Amino acid sequence: MDLMGLLQGQLSEGMLDQLSQQIGSEDKHQTAAAASGIISTLMSGLAKNASSQEGASALSNALDRDHDGSILDDMMGMLSGNTQPNNSSMLNGTGILNHVLGNKTNGAVSMISQMSGLDSSKTGNLMSLLAPVVMGALGKTKKEQGLDIAGIASLLSGTMSQQSNQDPAMSLITKFLDSDGDGSIIDDVAGIGMKLLGGLFGRK
Repeated sequence: MDLMGLLQGQLSEGMLDQLSQQIGSEDKHQTAAAASGIISTLMSGLAKNASSQEGASALSNALDRDHDGSILDDMMGMLSGNTQPNNSSMLNGTGILNHVLGNKTNGAVSMISQMSGLDSSKTGNLMSLLAPVVMGALGKTKKEQGLDIAGIASLLSGTMSQQSNQDPAMSLITKFLDSDGDGSIIDDVAGIGMKLLGGLFGRK
């Protein structure tokens, strides 16, 4: 299964409406563009973490423990709080971001905000909402394909290679995550525009 395709399938029009409502955004196109950037940034961060044996092992354990993919069965219910998960860690977006992006989280929010035009505080809220969805999609794929630690690392690196070939925004995201965190890369992002980022999921 194509991991980005699985995630793309979750961002239905109805889902984007609900996400826009939850973060207080009046522009669904900005929400869609920011969501695309958030998912790509988190996937890139996960691939970077999983490139080491230790990181891949920690990720595999986290997926087994907290992210079985059931969030995808009722995403609207889970994210709105109407459906309670069996495991509260499944929805701990802030905790996931700390593990995946660490001290780059704020810089990533600024970068995606500039790319999409969505206010940075709304972008941060959207990132916390979508982080459990990304982990759920990865957990679901791991379970369905019976992936071991090496399989997860291979899946993530392959997904990111494919995305890099398809969308020029990915090179900026990767450069940002590889940088020393001084934030200067954000200047390179400012003019990239929403349509470029929206192309990650074929949205105009």
